[in-house]
Amino acid sequence: MNNSSKKINGIKCNYRLATISFSVLLGLTACNQSSNKMSEKANDEKKQQSEAIVIIQSKQETNARVNDAIQADVQTRRRLAPVSYAAQSQGLMLSNVMIEKRPDPSNHIVFSTEQDREKYIKSQQNPVKQAAIEPVSTFSVDVDTGSYSNVRRILNAGKLPPVDAVREEAFINYFSYDYSAPTSIDTPFNVHTELGIAPWDERRQLVKIGIKGFEIEKADLKAANLVFLLDVSGSMNTPDKLPLLKTSLAMLTKQLDENDSVAIVVYAGAAGVVLPATKGNDHQAITTALKQLAAGGSTNGEQGIELAYQIAQQNFKKEGVNRVILATDGDFNVGLQSTEALKALVADKRKTGIALTTLGFGQGNYNDGLMEQLANIGNGQHAYIDNINEARKVLVDELSSTMQIIAKDVKIQVEFNPQQVAEYRLIGYQNRLLAMEDFNNDKVDAAELGAGHTVTALYEITLANSPNKRIDDLRYKTTQHKSNDSQELAFVKVRYKQPNSERSELISTPVFMPKNDSDWLDTSTDFKFATAVAGFAQLLKGAKYTSDWHYEDCTKLAIKNKGNDPFGYRSEFIQLVKTADVLH
Repeated sequence: MNNSSKKINGIKCNYRLATISFSVLLGLTACNQSSNKMSEKANDEKKQQSEAIVIIQSKQETNARVNDAIQADVQTRRRLAPVSYAAQSQGLMLSNVMIEKRPDPSNHIVFSTEQDREKYIKSQQNPVKQAAIEPVSTFSVDVDTGSYSNVRRILNAGKLPPVDAVREEAFINYFSYDYSAPTSIDTPFNVHTELGIAPWDERRQLVKIGIKGFEIEKADLKAANLVFLLDVSGSMNTPDKLPLLKTSLAMLTKQLDENDSVAIVVYAGAAGVVLPATKGNDHQAITTALKQLAAGGSTNGEQGIELAYQIAQQNFKKEGVNRVILATDGDFNVGLQSTEALKALVADKRKTGIALTTLGFGQGNYNDGLMEQLANIGNGQHAYIDNINEARKVLVDELSSTMQIIAKDVKIQVEFNPQQVAEYRLIGYQNRLLAMEDFNNDKVDAAELGAGHTVTALYEITLANSPNKRIDDLRYKTTQHKSNDSQELAFVKVRYKQPNSERSELISTPVFMPKNDSDWLDTSTDFKFATAVAGFAQLLKGAKYTSDWHYEDCTKLAIKNKGNDPFGYRSEFIQLVKTADVLH
């Protein structure tokens, strides 16, 4: 090969080497760039993950702060939110009250909490009735005052009560009125009537019927066989329940003497005897037994009631007072829960001559409906003890009326004269109404009257010649009603039994129309104060029939007619009306 060829081959070889080197260099550069991109991508992913973690942690912290704020708000609302209640016509229904659900702004989580459970029987105001169609009204008397003191507790807590908690007759009968009492136990009570203008509607009139029981001094009370049936379940473990209960009953026992006896039965998960029948003057033994009580466990009221009646029967005083005093919040959550079954049990025990008084305590889970029903059926009285002053009123100042019955199965029947009365409406006594034929039926149970008790009932009426009737006259009228005396506005009959008799006796009295229109205005201070109380109850119950009358009007009427007020109950009433006015 010549030199020229060698040079050419060398150049080609160098060119190929250069080409290969350049290709290798390009490959290495591309690999390096690819590696850098992968590295950058990995770094980006790590950075995004880190940022995501930070965001999640930040959101969790935000959620936690929001949750804490909502929980704090829930606690505040639990303290301040008004109580919600439920009721039904027959029996009782538990109401679970929930705090309003408020969404978490970040993830829409909602919170709710149970606040209060209270039970009331549905109670609507009595309707207006036409005397031409239904001239007769019949009901049992009622001496229970528990509704008033329970509503007082609710108002003093800064809340308006549910309408079903308000029983007008309990409001009116919480106060005593200056009725004259009979001079002999042979006539256990006197009947009083009074007429006046309805303060909430001057186009209407009011008929007041008052009963005053024979008064018995404490020293003359019959010997008492008392069994305290006390709820010591966990639901009673608050200052306004078991501690107040023990103090209240200690006050009662100090009124007893050696002729009386006291036994203490408690119930929670099970029932037991804490103190066997002990002489009433052994105050130390009774007080010591009360002080040792402590709350805990669930509630089995059935066993307790059975045992209490058994102890009362064992120590029965034939000529004395035999009574079981049930003190509880009424929260029967174990055992016999059926209201009807409990009522049947108490009705059966009533036939043995042992009465049942119920004392209600506490709030939040208070079973007002059951407590009142059991007392009604058990020939006893229902009271609600919201403070120590109420305990003194019921168990010390009114001991005679609380303990000793002077008349039983007391019924009232009023017949209105259609020539004088077009319409009438009974204020209160909704759960004490009776059929017309029940009045003369001695087998139909009614309420008892204690020594010195006063019972007041108010009818709102519209006169026959009034142009302001609530109900139109009938187009097709029936035969004209006739009265023996057209000046009779109504005829009042009261039927009752002596405590040891099963045959009723009758007291009756006519109510005459006033001779002059001005006589409608000539009413007593007690009458006017009673109408203020009745008006207040109706305002709390929805003001269906009170026209343009308001709390301020009620306050003025009560202040002007407060009258004699030795214990301050009427002054306290005026303050309650003012409180309701502010809360309304």
